[in-house]
Amino acid sequence: MNLIVAVDEKWGIGKDGGLLAHLPEDMKYFRETTRGRTVVMGRRTLESFPGGKPLKNRVNMVLSRDEAYAPEGVRVYHSVEDVLEALRDCREEDVFIIGGGMIYREFLPYCSKAYVTYIHRAFDVDTAFENLDQDENWKLESVSDGKEHEGISFEFRVYRRVR
Repeated sequence: MNLIVAVDEKWGIGKDGGLLAHLPEDMKYFRETTRGRTVVMGRRTLESFPGGKPLKNRVNMVLSRDEAYAPEGVRVYHSVEDVLEALRDCREEDVFIIGGGMIYREFLPYCSKAYVTYIHRAFDVDTAFENLDQDENWKLESVSDGKEHEGISFEFRVYRRVR
């Protein structure tokens, strides 16, 4: 299983359910990386999408404690174990954890690869992600050339679990 996330230089991921910054190239990277795959997210992440609608051209899975939650076009699960069972027959490379903060924390132990958009700036955040540079279980595998949008510099990094 994989995860995809954008972080700032302190590994923050957002505030009040919003993204750190609007980076069109990051959005394109997300679309291209996850298209045709299964994405796993929390309820608030789904509801943050335009119209609260699921992502097109993907299998959308939502983890929610709310037993009555049943949005159209998504598969809803009520425990991490239920999600893992549903993913049992999926190829590892075809599954992406896409947030939010609690979902990343719950599924990080099951991920073997992390696609990280690293933004070279600190933002005001209320949600953070595990600093993979300081986690001995993860190794930086690749870093893209530097990118920039409206004065915000960033890069795409790929980390691989080593233990």
